[in-house]
Amino acid sequence: MRNALSGHKKWQPAWRDAAPREAYDIIIVGGGGHGLATAHYLASVHGITNVAVIEKGWIGGGNVGRNTTIVRANYLLEGNEPFYEWSLRLWEGLEQDLNYNAMMSQRGVLNLFHSDAQRDAAARRGNAMLLHGSDAELLDRDAVRKLAPFLNFDSARFPIEGGLLQRRGGSARHDAVAWGYARAASGRGVDIIQNCEVLGFLRDARGAVTGVETTRGAIRAGKVGIAVAGNSSRVAGMAGLRLPIESHVLQAFVSEALKPVIPGVITFGAAHFYISQSDKGGLVFGGDVDGYNSYAQRGNLPIVEDTCESAMALMPMIGRARLLRSWGGIMDMSMDGSPIIDRAPVDGLYVNAGWCYGGFKATPASGWCFAHLLATDRPHEVATAYRLDRFATGRIIDEKGQGPQPNLH
Repeated sequence: MRNALSGHKKWQPAWRDAAPREAYDIIIVGGGGHGLATAHYLASVHGITNVAVIEKGWIGGGNVGRNTTIVRANYLLEGNEPFYEWSLRLWEGLEQDLNYNAMMSQRGVLNLFHSDAQRDAAARRGNAMLLHGSDAELLDRDAVRKLAPFLNFDSARFPIEGGLLQRRGGSARHDAVAWGYARAASGRGVDIIQNCEVLGFLRDARGAVTGVETTRGAIRAGKVGIAVAGNSSRVAGMAGLRLPIESHVLQAFVSEALKPVIPGVITFGAAHFYISQSDKGGLVFGGDVDGYNSYAQRGNLPIVEDTCESAMALMPMIGRARLLRSWGGIMDMSMDGSPIIDRAPVDGLYVNAGWCYGGFKATPASGWCFAHLLATDRPHEVATAYRLDRFATGRIIDEKGQGPQPNLH
């Protein structure tokens, strides 16, 4: 009340904007959700607080602030579903853990299907979710109509036959997630260093990584972890490491504020389209990645057209809403659609990359498992499949990066 009644002039920063010190036990390159979550769990779970999070821009300026905020654990394969279920359980206790309002809203995630084949695939996915301790409900056409009567059920091309519902899924406020993790990590002694871009890696005589060279000077560390989302290939390349990922732009959109109309998150089974409604009333939606490699945080008009066509096919009433703005995030797309959390072939270097479409929803478990790896040099039990060498050994996790729709491409 004091802050509000002062005209909002007395608010204090949520975290310390630290200056870099000469050395740390662990440096995390990347101040997004995954890097901040890693720092928090290093401090809170493993008691390692001599940690620096290095961010080239500002906290919340990357993908953690450029996504559609969806939280779910509806994956199919054994290498993925236990990880995302663990992430969802962390989401469910996140606000208590951080003592910060992340606006977690378990309003449900509904994945539609439009054919017998898609129904069978949805049933298989739902069974896999249940076997791994998650929740799933296979809904028929009438049950979907009760939840979302505004959808185009009688489309000649894409009739809605039913859907797979995960009631525990939903959305969270992306900015608040970044701020909450930053506040919690900083409160435990972690240095969060903004406007500090990595220019290269420090190496010893054996070639092991011993720190980073930055725009604010050299900083040494016992271990260095990379969690830089769409810039993973570029940063890893500074250490001579070639990652099996490509960077693409993923666009997202929001409409003007409307009265509550969409009960949860809905995905279209006939095209890559997903939509929800924010607490401010805007319809938040997105589609597929742009078809070219890019590091630019903006997309092109063909994807805008494709996304809007999908929206009209699914729910024609959206044509009456005015588009307010759009933005783009940089996805690091792995070759099998699943992430990497592993030690690099370069001693002292650790990699957290390849999140495809799953980055935001994975934030808590990614941080938890990356912290476990950095602290113990062993993979966490729910992340053992996320090895870097799986592309050489053939142990790929071919989820196509999608989660809800296994047969889009």
